[in-house]
Amino acid sequence: MKVSIITVVYNGAEFIRDCIESILSQTYSDIEYIIVDGQSTDGTIEIVKSYGTKVARFISESDKGLYDAMNKGIRLATGDIIGLLNADDFYRHDRVIENMVATFERTGSDAVYGDMLYVDRINTNKLKRYWRSGWYSDNAFLWGWMPGHLSFFAKRKLYEQLGLFRLDMKSAADYELMLRFIHKNRAKLAYMNEVTIVMRVGGISNSSLKNRLRANREDRLAWQLNGLNPYFFTFWLKPLRKLKQYISKPPESLHK
Repeated sequence: MKVSIITVVYNGAEFIRDCIESILSQTYSDIEYIIVDGQSTDGTIEIVKSYGTKVARFISESDKGLYDAMNKGIRLATGDIIGLLNADDFYRHDRVIENMVATFERTGSDAVYGDMLYVDRINTNKLKRYWRSGWYSDNAFLWGWMPGHLSFFAKRKLYEQLGLFRLDMKSAADYELMLRFIHKNRAKLAYMNEVTIVMRVGGISNSSLKNRLRANREDRLAWQLNGLNPYFFTFWLKPLRKLKQYISKPPESLHK
């Protein structure tokens, strides 16, 4: 299967080489790499262009934010499977895509997900948080569960059939999309049971208490927009589940 990996970036010159190299070093051969830039002014464009045809598609133009840029990349993608990797982040090891495709082939799933590490922005050997998604069970979203978004690989047909990111959801657009794909439309899932993504700290919804509270309100809206009825405690459990991520330790060293 052909795999399309999309990176969106705006003024990401500090770390984008790590991101690009982690994709180009993957052992899986059939990867279409797409970079969507928001008209960076810090040298990002020059860095991307230095990789030449190793980057299959590169566009640099104004956009309406992170998820608008992701939607542009998804529309450009021609792969059977689509994955997203932010410019600050990188794959845990060089077999992530190979293992992910093997999981799709073995299980016949519509989407595959794994685990993630959050690390210090400068010292990536310093662990901040370990997101172990764990095995999915029916109606797990009602109990506050969700997989890490960047560990989530989906077949392109899901986006074609069920739609892209909703721009009106702001920081909860990834949650709404996975709620729509998995809980509402029952996409068949498979769990890789390994750390796939290493993320530098600084995500939108987690950057302050104010943003976290806003994200919770948007989570509630995600259910309403999809005509779904959560439990009264669903929105309390979702952030509470994250507390364990700050004390859990991954079973292996940070980098393999």
